[in-house]
Amino acid sequence: MTLILEFKNAVKRFYGTFEVVLLPIFKFILAFMYFRWINASMGFMSQLNSIFVVLILALISSVLPSVVMITIGYLMMIMHAYALGIDVAGFFVVMMLIFWIFFLRFSKRQNIVLVFTPLSFYFNVPVLLPIGSGLFGNAIAAIPAACGVVNYYFVRFLKAQAATLISEDMDIVQRIKYLCDGLLQNWPMWISLIAFVVATLLVHMIRSCSFDYSWKIAILAGGIGYVLVILAGSVVFEVNVNMTTLVVYTLASVILGELLELFVFGGAYSRTERLQYEDDDYYYYVKAIPKATISLSERSIKRINDDVDEVEGKNKKEAESDMVTVAQMEGDASGMISSVEVDDVDFEKKLEESLKDL
Repeated sequence: MTLILEFKNAVKRFYGTFEVVLLPIFKFILAFMYFRWINASMGFMSQLNSIFVVLILALISSVLPSVVMITIGYLMMIMHAYALGIDVAGFFVVMMLIFWIFFLRFSKRQNIVLVFTPLSFYFNVPVLLPIGSGLFGNAIAAIPAACGVVNYYFVRFLKAQAATLISEDMDIVQRIKYLCDGLLQNWPMWISLIAFVVATLLVHMIRSCSFDYSWKIAILAGGIGYVLVILAGSVVFEVNVNMTTLVVYTLASVILGELLELFVFGGAYSRTERLQYEDDDYYYYVKAIPKATISLSERSIKRINDDVDEVEGKNKKEAESDMVTVAQMEGDASGMISSVEVDDVDFEKKLEESLKDL
């Protein structure tokens, strides 16, 4: 556990230091995978299938708000649908407008879930999306999750029925009816949509509770709720479900959700504190859960040899300084003696004696 916490702290420090660089990189990777999924799932317009087009669009999305990524994705879907027919593109536009007018305008800050939804299906961990939405968002996150499910299954329907839609055996009215039936009578889509909404609301409701380990219990409850709704829907609508695949992928999603909880929340419930106080109008009951962290001690290495050399050098400098001082003192003393001797000589007397001798 200590190693995990040290790794978590290291990751947080690294991201905090280089957030300005890392965030556009993550957005670029997300946009690239999303646009590649659109081309791989539809691919009806060959001009959009170029890797250079995808790279340019992903680069644009990486430096602009997330709504640009969502809009570009919808435009790519509409253009691919236009390759099947103008009526198919028109149907897609109407469906997109209904989403934006009646649903997505209420969840602006969480509409990025539209991008993650098809990718969760693509990587076979669909239940991870409602778990993540319920943990890190709120109940409104169920709206873009449901719209993302509809987008995913309608794109699959267009891919499967492309040959029928391209043929000229049906008139425009029959084609529109065919599209409506493919959307409204797509029972696996409705089962997944209900499962996503139920799991998202269940996870958010339990996560918002104040009892201990609410986040961990919410993740487990979300996985169980998703499986139960899928099983109930398969019985009611007589849809075949692979139980082994469902259980294995749900278990993998729950494990990934627990890892996300550890890195984002990671509460140390054993050190929970409960406070109670009041003022003139209210009583306050506060529950404080500290985050699980570990303090990293700063290590410094001292080299003894360097210290010895430093002390010896210091002593040598002091000895040299003392020698210079003594030399200066001796010089001053000799100068003083010389000056005293010169002052004691009587030059007039010496001069008289010299004249007498002469």
